[in-house]
Amino acid sequence: MNDTEGEVAVRMARKVVDAEARREKVKDVDLPESFSEKRGVFVTLSTYPDHDLRGCIGYPEPVFSLEKALVMAAQSACHDPRFPPLREHELKGIVVEVSILTPPQMIKVSDPKKLPEQVIVGEDGLIVEMGPFRGLLLPQVPVEYGWDVEEFLSHTCMKAGLTPDCWLDKRARFFKFQAEIFAEEKPYGPVARKTLK
Repeated sequence: MNDTEGEVAVRMARKVVDAEARREKVKDVDLPESFSEKRGVFVTLSTYPDHDLRGCIGYPEPVFSLEKALVMAAQSACHDPRFPPLREHELKGIVVEVSILTPPQMIKVSDPKKLPEQVIVGEDGLIVEMGPFRGLLLPQVPVEYGWDVEEFLSHTCMKAGLTPDCWLDKRARFFKFQAEIFAEEKPYGPVARKTLK
């Protein structure tokens, strides 16, 4: 995805977020052809200038077109169950970030202790599955919190509602993915590609 398409994705997510907070319908947007491709996507809302999380919802698997996934993720991020629904008066105090994902790939290791060797902080996002439990952390999360690989694995386990050491359990299945991240620099401001390293 080039920078222009990344900007279009963020602008579109912003329109959807604004419409959702105002309880309006989204107006049609002309989109590049690449937005009809199936992609995983997450929309993250953060307060500005503090950058505290305000909502983050998405679709890790490429089951919807980027356009459809982006609309649904942006609408859902306004209603993240961890927070009260986003209100219109908050719109000028949040920034919108879009993460466009590669398809998740299972990490295959003979011994769970070798998992950390297969994960690169600042590049990989993680998904853990174990029984009915599932958790996901985007690639930017361990960078923002300054975690090492083992902390990243542990926090992914906890995101799924599992114990921090679940990654050492052979029944836990881990997947990794990468993301192209684009974000507003300030509310309604310029959009830039985010580099994690």
